[in-house]
Amino acid sequence: MLERVSRFLGKKLRLTVNATKSAVDRPWKRKFLGYSMTWEESARLKPSLTNVQRLKDSIREVARRGRGRSLNQVIGELTPKLRGWGNYFKLSEVKTVFEELDRWTRRKLRNILWRQWKKPSTRYHNLKSHGIPEDLAKRAALSGRGPWFSSGMKAMNFAFPKKFFDEQGLVSLLKMRLSR
Repeated sequence: MLERVSRFLGKKLRLTVNATKSAVDRPWKRKFLGYSMTWEESARLKPSLTNVQRLKDSIREVARRGRGRSLNQVIGELTPKLRGWGNYFKLSEVKTVFEELDRWTRRKLRNILWRQWKKPSTRYHNLKSHGIPEDLAKRAALSGRGPWFSSGMKAMNFAFPKKFFDEQGLVSLLKMRLSR
């Protein structure tokens, strides 16, 4: 199929086809300028999986360096990345990708806080100071699970809800997409 299309483009339109970049495949399996399509009958634009993964890797890198800095500094470093990515992909018609990325980013930031607190006593006092009931704060602080699991616990989600990160200046990809 690719050979016939290449022959047509070469003879009729006098265009050269780069064989390494060109392919014939289903639209949802290919990407063009970072966008992909959904597989449904009425196809919709969405960011390609490789670009979503690239953004996550970039956020991971900032979060890895963010363990010795304040949350505001980390958010300040993330803001240009999130704003640029959100502006580029705001033509996307699938909002679930943006919701999941926002949720994942907030969990990454909670993970930074959890790691910075280090000791169970510090975790307990900080959770209590953010309005978490004593028994829930104690169970969370003494949990033997890892930081990623702990950053997704109910206590951390109640202590640091979406509103908290909005007040800190974290850019919401979903808001950017909806305001196009």
